[in-house]
Amino acid sequence: MSIDFKGRVAIVTGAGGGLGKQHALALAARGAKVVVNDLGGDVHGVGGSVSAAQAVVDEIRAAGGEAIVNGASVTDFAAVQAMVQQTMDTWGRVDILVNNAGILRDKSFAKMDLADFRLVVDVHLMGAVHCSKAVWPIMQAQNYGRIVMTTSSSGLYGNFGQANYGAAKMALAGLMQTLSIEGEKNNIRVNCLAPTAATRMTEGLMPEAVLKALEPQAVVPAMLVMASEDAPNRTIICAGAGSFEVAHITLTQGVHLGLTPDTPERLAAALAQVTDRQGETVPLSGAAQGTLEVGKAMVAHGG
Repeated sequence: MSIDFKGRVAIVTGAGGGLGKQHALALAARGAKVVVNDLGGDVHGVGGSVSAAQAVVDEIRAAGGEAIVNGASVTDFAAVQAMVQQTMDTWGRVDILVNNAGILRDKSFAKMDLADFRLVVDVHLMGAVHCSKAVWPIMQAQNYGRIVMTTSSSGLYGNFGQANYGAAKMALAGLMQTLSIEGEKNNIRVNCLAPTAATRMTEGLMPEAVLKALEPQAVVPAMLVMASEDAPNRTIICAGAGSFEVAHITLTQGVHLGLTPDTPERLAAALAQVTDRQGETVPLSGAAQGTLEVGKAMVAHGG
């Protein structure tokens, strides 16, 4: 089965370089019309120019594809709405949104300014919220949409010096969980990509040989699958160096202890059983936790 995007329109944020650029080029190469969005700032979110994004548009057009440039900051909802309107005016639909834009303001939590925490959350989380909110009614009306959130192992598993980045990236997984449920009836599928790729944001963090193996192009196939007509839904695909995995947020079977004055002590004593991963599940929604807990309570009380 060949994955192609003929007749599809895609918006890729942060597409002036790195992973976003590769996403835009790959979508265009397979037939999508692409909005190449990039504020043009540095990795810290400073500055702004559409020159990098325009270069990507020029490359797509030189290869025979269709693309337009957009310099909106994803932190500005009005500008994002204008970008989506520009897309609709140009091509009349939006099928794919790849929320890729991001910045870094790395420091240990003790040394981190709250302004740097807020800005990183604003770009990664609120940027994805703004873009998703702007395309959502369009995707609902056309009964088709594919949204890819860019999460990270730093959010899923933590990373020293990235409390702001990790919090924002884990929040995107939570956003995906709910949007995938709400969008299902309108054939809007929402997934997360957790990339390991060498970009401007990883320079200086890894040895040269490792950086070479982690070329951004090796992550792109996961995005293409999540943007395709046969995309999964509510899936976190991890990708790097040509390898692909899926991350799950799971729920252990746990134990029912009831509520008595010594429940805290009994819980402390039973933690090994509570954390035992044998028989753990991947809940279909947040309600599954309550269902499990109430079910245990009913059994314990003979209900």
